[in-house]
Amino acid sequence: MTALVDHPTPVTTPAGPATTPAGPFTRPRSRRPDRRRWQDGPTPASLADLVALTREVAAEVAVDGRAGRHDVTVDPVHRWSRRLHADEHLDVWLISWTTDQAAELHDHGGSLGALTVVRGALTEWRWSPGSEDDGTCAAEEIAARGPGLRRRVVDPGRSVAFGLGHVHDVSNRAVETAVSVHAYSPPLSAMSYYAVEGGVLRRTRSELVAPGESPE
Repeated sequence: MTALVDHPTPVTTPAGPATTPAGPFTRPRSRRPDRRRWQDGPTPASLADLVALTREVAAEVAVDGRAGRHDVTVDPVHRWSRRLHADEHLDVWLISWTTDQAAELHDHGGSLGALTVVRGALTEWRWSPGSEDDGTCAAEEIAARGPGLRRRVVDPGRSVAFGLGHVHDVSNRAVETAVSVHAYSPPLSAMSYYAVEGGVLRRTRSELVAPGESPE
């Protein structure tokens, strides 16, 4: 089940070493050193590791007059992104979203993922088969039970983790530009895209993701 880590204010972790290939993004170590770490997916990183990493990097982004290691560019036409790190185990991205910029309904292939919102707010519509979620949906999500898309707004300082099989779209429905940090492990190599027809989730196509190609 998707984990939602909610913190009312952005994390203020002090900036660490420079985020270069020789910087802090070494092979992730699971916080669960035994075999249980593999329950998240085919990677040494757990969902908790990826959430923690995106939160650490989010604290290093220069926004709203705050000095930081990572500057943000805003493109009103195309969603802007910059890869901050890539190795064989994970990649980390910084993305800005102006009003109505969105990602199509998709999964992340064989990769786990996480994002942390730095500023603004992102709206996520995620597919639910309707079993586990029926009794646990937050008030902000769709009230209807059963299979369907669930909606939630991810505000600044909040993080969302994506397990295997997580299907969602992400968009900025607000006036303020949104900024987010994303991490994937292993790096994205394929994504499938979906449509919902008659209450049924249908895959429309699958695509390979070239190294360095922007996610979401």
